Amino acid sequence: MQLRDYLCVPYLLEAQSVEVSPGEWVIRLRYPELPDCSAESLSLEEGLRLLDRRRIQTIITLLQRGESPPVPRQPLAACDPIWLAEEAGLPAETIALIECNEFGLKIPPA
Repeated sequence: MQLRDYLCVPYLLEAQSVEVSPGEWVIRLRYPELPDCSAESLSLEEGLRLLDRRRIQTIITLLQRGESPPVPRQPLAACDPIWLAEEAGLPAETIALIECNEFGLKIPPA
């Protein structure tokens, strides 16, 4: 599998509202199938953006370490990981890595 394929895997999403202090709530989101992949935010939209950013970073880090991310489901055919990375606010270097990999380049171990 290539980086693009891993970034198109649909992972199970868990979300819950958590009261962090009396009357103050946050949205806690996580992908339990990925290690240490979670986010907290006051709004659902911002939380999802932060979580997607973390998901992409986690997958890239695992691949750079020579580890394969879990693949509990087949990658989605109609997925655009570059658009997702841009929407998540990832740096240009990360987006360039995804773009390069679209042409079949292997991710080298770090």
